[in-house]
Amino acid sequence: MRPQALLTALALLSAFAPAHSVSADEDFPQGVKRVPLRTHSLAVPYLDDSLHSRWYDYGGDAVIRTDKYIRLTADRASQTGYVSSRLPLTSPSFEIEFEFKISGKGNLYGDGMAMWITKERDQMGPVFGGPDNFEGLGIFIDTYKNNRPGVTFPYVMAMVGDGKTRYSKEDDGRPNELAGCSARGLHNSQHVTKGRLIYVKDDFMKLELQYKEPNKWIICFKVPAPPLPTVAYLGFSAETGELSENHDLIAVDVSTLFLPSAKEQPTGMGSSSSHVRSGRKEKKGGSWFWFFVKLGLIGGAAYVGYTRYVVYAKKKRQSSQGLF
Repeated sequence: MRPQALLTALALLSAFAPAHSVSADEDFPQGVKRVPLRTHSLAVPYLDDSLHSRWYDYGGDAVIRTDKYIRLTADRASQTGYVSSRLPLTSPSFEIEFEFKISGKGNLYGDGMAMWITKERDQMGPVFGGPDNFEGLGIFIDTYKNNRPGVTFPYVMAMVGDGKTRYSKEDDGRPNELAGCSARGLHNSQHVTKGRLIYVKDDFMKLELQYKEPNKWIICFKVPAPPLPTVAYLGFSAETGELSENHDLIAVDVSTLFLPSAKEQPTGMGSSSSHVRSGRKEKKGGSWFWFFVKLGLIGGAAYVGYTRYVVYAKKKRQSSQGLF
């Protein structure tokens, strides 16, 4: 056994150390661990050395400018563009933060863009560049009002599709809206524009927006988590009609959320504190027990390996001196 084997064993040992990257906030008072998903994230330059995207497909009128953004549509009429993940998002709980920019000239503009978490992938269609009659979740950033009296636009809304129900474009999605909010000032914002979707299975779904001030998040809605397809793909799309605007996707960061066990899970819609405390104690004790068990096993393996290496080296040295 070589010395590298000892180093490998020590590296494995460090992998079993308890994780400390657990943060607490108002949604997760007992803490949550966020693990980035590289397979669903996007960042400059978007493409690899062979000018391909490893994790996403893109199509339609989408154009990639490797130093700035993915332009889903330009400020020209009748354009449609999209990006779609190649791998499904299988995490039961996740967080998606995306930076985007909607801009254009003049006082009339449209139509808007969307984020999709759907059973099907790589699809274009009439709903902000994405498919109608979809199965899954659509988050729509609608910049042109068709028929919603009393509602300020741009308007951001969520719709859960069952694969059969169409999006009502003539009513700006009102009949099938799960939740939504007005976002006046989002178009041509002078600040960084972001959205953040938090989804915790069997608990809550929350959408926040950032467009008025840097690092200031505004809650758009928080609702009980709707059921989503077990296997779903992440995508973004945009569309222009007779009116137009630029729809730019700048960055996407996706993380899997690891919450405490069911007993200590801090439900965002209300939870029993007694269950939280008892579950936390049980998990803490069990975690350290298995940590020391693994510590002993790997430490023992490393010691045995090192001892064998010392004996091997001694025999080899003696052999070279003619003693064997």
